[in-house]
Amino acid sequence: MSGGALGIEIVLVFFLPLFLLHRYGHFRKQHPLVLFGTLLSWYLCFLIVFILPLDVSTTIYNQCKIDNEKPRSLTMLSLRRMTCAAVSFNYSTPKVCHKPWSYIPDGILPVFWRVVYWTSQCLTWLLLPFMQSYASSGGFSIPGKIKTALIENAIYYGTYLVIFCSLLIYLAAHPQWQLTWQGLQTISIAAANTWGLFLLVLLLGYGLVEIPCLYWNSSRHGYLLAKTYFKAAKLSKEKSDAEENMDDAMEEVANVNESIGYGHPLRISIDTILRKCPMEIQEKMVRPNTEDSEEESTQRTYPSKRSLVKLHKQVICAGQRHSQTQVQWAILLEEAFHLEDVCKNETNTSHQFVHSFLSSQPPGWLGKYLYTPTIEWYWECVLRQWCYRMLALLLSLLSVAVVWSECTFFSTHPVLSLFAIFIQLAESDYNYLYIEMACFLTILFLCVCVYSTVFRIRVFNYYYLVPHHQTDAYSLLFSGMLFCRLTPPLCLNFLGLIHMDASISHQQRIETAYTTIMGSMRLLSFIADGFYIYYPMLIVLLCIATYCSLGTRCLNLLGFPQYISQSDDLTSELVEEGRELIRRVTVFQGWRERYGEQRNVRRSRNGYSELKDNDSPSDNSDSEYDVYDHHFQQT
Repeated sequence: MSGGALGIEIVLVFFLPLFLLHRYGHFRKQHPLVLFGTLLSWYLCFLIVFILPLDVSTTIYNQCKIDNEKPRSLTMLSLRRMTCAAVSFNYSTPKVCHKPWSYIPDGILPVFWRVVYWTSQCLTWLLLPFMQSYASSGGFSIPGKIKTALIENAIYYGTYLVIFCSLLIYLAAHPQWQLTWQGLQTISIAAANTWGLFLLVLLLGYGLVEIPCLYWNSSRHGYLLAKTYFKAAKLSKEKSDAEENMDDAMEEVANVNESIGYGHPLRISIDTILRKCPMEIQEKMVRPNTEDSEEESTQRTYPSKRSLVKLHKQVICAGQRHSQTQVQWAILLEEAFHLEDVCKNETNTSHQFVHSFLSSQPPGWLGKYLYTPTIEWYWECVLRQWCYRMLALLLSLLSVAVVWSECTFFSTHPVLSLFAIFIQLAESDYNYLYIEMACFLTILFLCVCVYSTVFRIRVFNYYYLVPHHQTDAYSLLFSGMLFCRLTPPLCLNFLGLIHMDASISHQQRIETAYTTIMGSMRLLSFIADGFYIYYPMLIVLLCIATYCSLGTRCLNLLGFPQYISQSDDLTSELVEEGRELIRRVTVFQGWRERYGEQRNVRRSRNGYSELKDNDSPSDNSDSEYDVYDHHFQQT
């Protein structure tokens, strides 16, 4: 299967970023270039993660062939200097090198890594920042959006130019470093990997502790329910703020719509803004199709083109945020209802799971025949918490192994890195399947710790990945930028953990094709022998800080409420506020099911993300979200 495994993985890996993009993006409403840029950036990063284990096994096989050639050369030399008896005594039969099932012929991987790496770097440093500004621009034409994007990225690109020129001057001041094209590539790669490693250690230090704690806390139903109440109180305020921002934006749109008639040159821009408004707002703002008289035109004050661009951007952001909070609120309500049902059913002696609210849709064959109420009770009330606890303990052991290896991977005599020990034991037996699985699972765990933090991080609602097709274009592109900047240093750090990076381990062995593309970091010894080795040790302090919730407590002190514990006064107040909000919705939901509801309320989880195929935000006037909104407005 020469190269067959590589081709199969290239095809199969494509479906993973496609699934994630379908979950977080919206294929019909977002710009094709935004979807293509995000999909390509995610796809290239996942390719690096899945193909690197094949590179490791191929390198070990090539090293085996080289090791077998050494005894032969030594034997020929000894024939000239030793007797035949001594030669026969010292001669050892070389081991048979079995070709791995996923062997990739020479010359393929260097070209593959070069295309994948430089494409991802061009995306993350050049194209995606430009596409971010283009997608978030409020311009009404393509040239206008391009102009806005260039102006916003002028400082961004100028900073890169200053750094690059500084590096060139630094190299020119040191005659021992020859300024070659290969050297420039190495310096560029080192600069990008240094930036990525700086952020990688921060995210990894958080994820190594947060992921095991997340699964451990998921086994505690009381903790989950209290935290859900806390989220409900915070989200309720965010939903109110989003509605106020939406109302303010619609009020400005109404004023502008009244001031500009159909004969005015800016009327086209007004119609573009109106198409981004909800359908009911568009119907209310319809004005007679008549042109203003000359007297009326001279008396009115018209907005400028720049103010309309600003208003257009404000309407887009307000509509997106309003839609996000509505969907998040509906999902959070279902989660709260489910957790309350679990707490109620724990004392159920009939061992049958009883739901408080009936679904409007009939259960499928899976829920009807396999996931019966009895099985659901045993899973939700008994088995689930124990499975989550065992998984949390397993992830905790992996986190400890990663922290230990990050602090000791530079030691080659003796070998202290646990992952290097595992790979070397498998290498002695040439168990390529074990080597590839061990490499893949290790990289996968590192990626889960880093990428889950990327997907969960939230920067003042400016960058926020929201599932159920609610993520805006700016956040999608920003996540693609982070992926492309974090994945190469993450994989390079993994190769250092298993002692496959000669620039760090200083071992005399062939390097992987991925490492050769990264270039020889010995050109910059202060990075290879300093930053790359000692900076990852900072992960110990970050793990301790995460375990002690120092970041959470700091955000709490700065006025950003975070869930700490119910003993905290602010946390307990928000928990009680959220419990009261959920109680009101529960009462209203029970009243509706008791006395009937004539509206067609969609209860399926997929229904929360079905947006209409038009330019306006989702019109949920007959959906569950507006029922809850109407209820809270009355209360």
